[in-house]
Formats: sequence, structure tokens, C-alpha cells
Amino acid sequence: MPLMTAYLVTTKNAQAFFYAIQTAKAPDRFTTKFLKDLDFTSSNDRLYIGVLKGLGFLDDNGTPTERYFAYLDHSQSGRVLADAVQDAYDELFSLNKNAQKMSADEVKGKFKSLTQGQKSENVIGWMANTFKTLSELADWSAPAAVKKKAVPVEESKPIPERAPTDTPPALDGNARELELHYNIQLILPESRDQAVYDALFASLRRHLM
Repeated sequence: MPLMTAYLVTTKNAQAFFYAIQTAKAPDRFTTKFLKDLDFTSSNDRLYIGVLKGLGFLDDNGTPTERYFAYLDHSQSGRVLADAVQDAYDELFSLNKNAQKMSADEVKGKFKSLTQGQKSENVIGWMANTFKTLSELADWSAPAAVKKKAVPVEESKPIPERAPTDTPPALDGNARELELHYNIQLILPESRDQAVYDALFASLRRHLM
């Protein structure tokens, strides 16, 4: 994204300003009236609105964004601001991935080059001072937010159904046909009468044949 050219003429109240928006209820729109409600009444304080837009805290209409709301959480506000600074000064971080550690003079030199000499010395100085102050208020030690990429999900293909068949599967050459064997035991009573045994075997034969 393009280099943020919004700046503050004075940054002495920057820490107090960012603390104020954290502790105040987020407005529907961030206006000069809301600034006054936060006790920032100087004409120079109006420049904070442009800086918040450059950081992605407000949209073009002054409406708070998701980044603004995320910043309200004290446990992650430092990292949120670091991500915002890195996005707003993306061109500077492209030249030096640790741009937040550069000196004010080094930042001024890079800004002169990135703005192609179109800004005055005063403006370059204010831009550099704004960048350095924002960097000092941010937390660079916390892990950066991971931007997830959508992974396409392949549609599952239906498994083709097998056609019903009454034909049993053919046996291969090594397979053996299934054979069933029955084992029947007959317990004979003790008797001296041969007719008893004849009757039992006759009944057994009649039921099995």
C-alpha cells in the first residue's frame, strides 16, 4: 500500500491520545467533536484523525474499523498498533524489515527518497517524528498476526454403487468350494430289548432322509 503521508506536528500528547481512545467508548464516527470530548481541543489535534485513517483505524468516512476495535483490547493493543504501522509504512519496511529501529535521520532520508523529493524539510521531519513515535508506542516483541489464506475444499465424489446381481462371485483357481459336514450323535438307552434299538434307528432314518 502507498506510504502514509499523514503526520502530527507535535507528538508530545500521542501516548495520552492513544490511551484516551482505548478507555473511551468507540464512536459511530470519529469527528472533531469526539476529539473535543476526549479533551483534545487544539487545532493540531485534528491531525490525529488523518493519522488514524492512515493506520487503518478509521475508514474514509471516519467510521471505526475492526482494527480500531481490536486496539481497545489492552492485552493486544501494542501488537495491533505494530501491525498498523507496518501496513501504513509498508514501503519503508520493504527497504528495511526492522525500520522501527532506524534513527530519525535515517527515516528522514528514506522518506525523502520515497516521496521523490515532493515534501518540504518540515513535512519530512514531521512524518519521521510521527513514525518514530508510533513505533515506540507499538509492541514489536509480540508475534505478528497471521493472515490466513482460504484453502479450497475439494468436493467429495460419490462412490458408484455396484449393480445388484444374483450371480455369486466366481471362485479363482486356488479357491475351494464350500462343503458342509454334519456330525450327529445318538445316545442309546441301556436296554436288552432289540426292538427298542430298531425303533430308534428307524425314527432317525425317517427324519434325516
